[in-house]
Amino acid sequence: MDNSSIVNRSSKMAVLGAGESGVGTAILGKKEGYEVFVSDFGKIKETYKQVLLHHEIEWEESGHTEAKILSADVVMKSPGIPDKVAIVKKLKEAGIKVISEIEFASEYTQATIVGITGSNGKTTTATLTYELLKPELNVALGGNIGKSFAELVAEQSYENFVLELSSFQLDGIETFRPHIAVLTNISPDHLDRYEYDYEKYIAAKFRIAMNQTTDDYFIYDADDEVIAKWLSKNTIQSQLLPFSLTKKFEEGAYLENKNIIIKTKINSHTMPIANLQLTGNHNLKNAMAASTVATLLKIRKDTIRQSLENFQGVEHRLEKVLKINNVTYINDSKATNVNATFFALESMESPTIWIVGGVDKGNEYEELFPLVNEKVKAIICLGVDNEKIIKAFGNVVDVMVETESMRDAVEVAYRLSEKGDTVLLSPACASFDLFENYEDRGRQFKEAVRNL
Repeated sequence: MDNSSIVNRSSKMAVLGAGESGVGTAILGKKEGYEVFVSDFGKIKETYKQVLLHHEIEWEESGHTEAKILSADVVMKSPGIPDKVAIVKKLKEAGIKVISEIEFASEYTQATIVGITGSNGKTTTATLTYELLKPELNVALGGNIGKSFAELVAEQSYENFVLELSSFQLDGIETFRPHIAVLTNISPDHLDRYEYDYEKYIAAKFRIAMNQTTDDYFIYDADDEVIAKWLSKNTIQSQLLPFSLTKKFEEGAYLENKNIIIKTKINSHTMPIANLQLTGNHNLKNAMAASTVATLLKIRKDTIRQSLENFQGVEHRLEKVLKINNVTYINDSKATNVNATFFALESMESPTIWIVGGVDKGNEYEELFPLVNEKVKAIICLGVDNEKIIKAFGNVVDVMVETESMRDAVEVAYRLSEKGDTVLLSPACASFDLFENYEDRGRQFKEAVRNL
């Protein structure tokens, strides 16, 4: 990347979008001597306004002052903004550099970066990796989870970063290079953003490794057919470390006699799985990926083992909320695609009342049919438009109810449930029709359950 526009300290920087990444970039830009202007087409949250005011950063909301944005030397576009919006097109036509927050922040740190992406499991894997590293390293967790990378870089001199990275964030990188890249899995998601072309989405995920060298590491799920197919046709420069539940490797991670075996040139460990708090095969894989990172970064075996055994999981990801009248309520609001919901349904061990629905991202529900047929006794649709779900599962289950609020959905589930059942919120869809985001949806579910 040509750094000339980044290095000139009197540069003007415009930031599009005043969410987590936009505000973080503004803070770092100001610290590095830029004249910063933040512009959001919608309303800015009050908390973010206060941060911008505190840092004396100029901002606007409910529209873009184009003259101001088009006079910038460099523009940071928040990952949620597609390339096809008018202002981004104008910037590109004007030849103004449009960068991502991840790209910008990486210019201002010498830290070791662990980048974690995937359609599912990236939040759990990133959080678990952070927990494994934290006892022995100076490390921060951020990116698509918690604080933005840019704000963390501005905040203090961390020596290591664990970053959860979405495909949208990876779309905007040019020279960003994680020392360790992790790809948990790939399944159809966000296809509405990629012109419903699955190959484009797959390519976006693999961008995490595009700048890696032979000194770097790429950790990936060897059981994932999509990943295997891509790797058979394309070359990655970094050292490959696969993980698997069924195969064994000279280097990588695998399962043997109820132990996770991790082998790298740097170190090898054997980790018993008997005392893991996390359940399900997908979480075993998340543990393999995180443990491989920790092994590469020379974390002691006892620290890895203890951290693995103490880790309870993350909020909104198969989170047990309460048991009422011997019915278990589980919050899996973070399941915003079909594959995530597949993992959730697969791990159910009792008759399940499934709350599903929201904004469809080009979902294909066929792969869920056998699981729904086997485990689901009733479906509660929670969305503005439930037609596709009703069409898909109308003949698979006997009971199907439409609702338009979380309170209604939970009350219907309560009425339909019997002793020993599980009520599972695992929407397989985005949340934006009825909720602010998946966290808001999950919190409303938990509140509705507690109000029963």
